[in-house]
Amino acid sequence: MEVLKYKVIKSATQYNKYCKALEALTDVARPSRAQKDEIELLTLLIETWDAAHTSFSDLDPIALLTGLMEEHRLKPKDLVTILGIGKGIVSEILHYKKGLSKESIRKLAAHFELSQEAFNRPYPLKDKASVTT
Repeated sequence: MEVLKYKVIKSATQYNKYCKALEALTDVARPSRAQKDEIELLTLLIETWDAAHTSFSDLDPIALLTGLMEEHRLKPKDLVTILGIGKGIVSEILHYKKGLSKESIRKLAAHFELSQEAFNRPYPLKDKASVTT
């Protein structure tokens, strides 16, 4: 009986090990068919773990967005392009002065490959009248 090289991820240690293995495989200049299959399998296992263990419910949509921006090394000017809105509106969104529109939620979800629900949750806005400039 053949022993499986990879199994369903059941621990953070196993997850980290598989992530390192995937990273090493993706660094191969010309992967073989077997390596491509291995990349595909590892990607599926890692994405399944991520989906089950990543919770955005603790973050409001703007905190999530700023975290994603940091992770992807994006600046507010990049959001101008991604969302197709002005830099003033992006600034207001990032400073909790303006809420995300439905269209912005759709674009963010598509860009970051997340569900729209991650960005479509209530969060408190700062009262513009009480904000000093």
